[in-house]
Amino acid sequence: MAAYVGVRHAVVFNAATSALFAAYSAAGIGEGDEVVTTPVSFVATANMVLAVGAVPRFGDVKLDGNIDERFIERLITPRTKAIVPVDFGGKPVAMAAIREIADKHGLLVIEDASHALGSETGGAKVGSRADMAVFSFHAIKPITTGEGGAVVTDNDVYAERLRLIRSHGIVKKKFWNSDMTTLGYNFRMSDIAAALGRSQLKKIDSFLARRNAVAAYYDARFAGETLFSTPQIPIECLSSRHLYPLMLIPQLHCPKEDIFEALQARGIGVQVHYKPIYKNSYYEQRFGRQSLPVAEDFYRSELSIPCHQGMTDADAHYVADTVLEVVEQYRYRGCSF
Repeated sequence: MAAYVGVRHAVVFNAATSALFAAYSAAGIGEGDEVVTTPVSFVATANMVLAVGAVPRFGDVKLDGNIDERFIERLITPRTKAIVPVDFGGKPVAMAAIREIADKHGLLVIEDASHALGSETGGAKVGSRADMAVFSFHAIKPITTGEGGAVVTDNDVYAERLRLIRSHGIVKKKFWNSDMTTLGYNFRMSDIAAALGRSQLKKIDSFLARRNAVAAYYDARFAGETLFSTPQIPIECLSSRHLYPLMLIPQLHCPKEDIFEALQARGIGVQVHYKPIYKNSYYEQRFGRQSLPVAEDFYRSELSIPCHQGMTDADAHYVADTVLEVVEQYRYRGCSF
């Protein structure tokens, strides 16, 4: 794993959520600290910030779902310890700009790359330019261990802390003698899961090639479509294509649930990624109501369609045909403004 990403250390965990908690803990983030992150992610990204006693500060996103680096600096305070960007859907974030901001303010970059194993930008693998980066091996990610995650880093100190946190904080000494030197947990990945991960990692290039072939077919089929837009991946980037998000035009925001239901009824496993984290009731009750305009427009617009290595050409053709047919039915049933 470390060799694949291009770093010195990869520390594997039983889940990406555990890996996030361990990365924040290894970085020394704790009570009273703040972390700048995105609201367009699975809740674990921010939940583990809370779990270590810190507070997430949410920045608005761009139309591709990635955090907008232009808004990061205004969220930085004397209590900020790290920036945690998420490579939404596998599209790499603007790491050079984020790294520059972090270095200017003496902050860490802990990249939540759960969607993005194998993604590249400028010839470098996602995860290789952060202080630490977290990957997920959940069942629907580019490779899977059934459930699992990893933290990768070039920092020897962080790697040692991660290993201690992962396994009860215990250091083996001599023979039966051991010492618990810090508070730790049972976050270890099982040997069976690790064996599956090693097998999957050997196939990742072919998996990503297939995902990108399906995405390229969608790009061609949906070119010029006026009812939704599709992801744009810069030529210097490779995306893991964890997600293929369609962005519905505003007139289709109102019938979005009907479109979703109609596609599911036709056997298309669509999903929406993600409700902004701050709109969950727990966050509203704890921090009050917040509003970030692009994040909320993104949530109203986004609809993910299947795009993975298990799909045949016939599957991709059926998905594209069905999406175009169903969405067209709602062309004249949009919102009234």
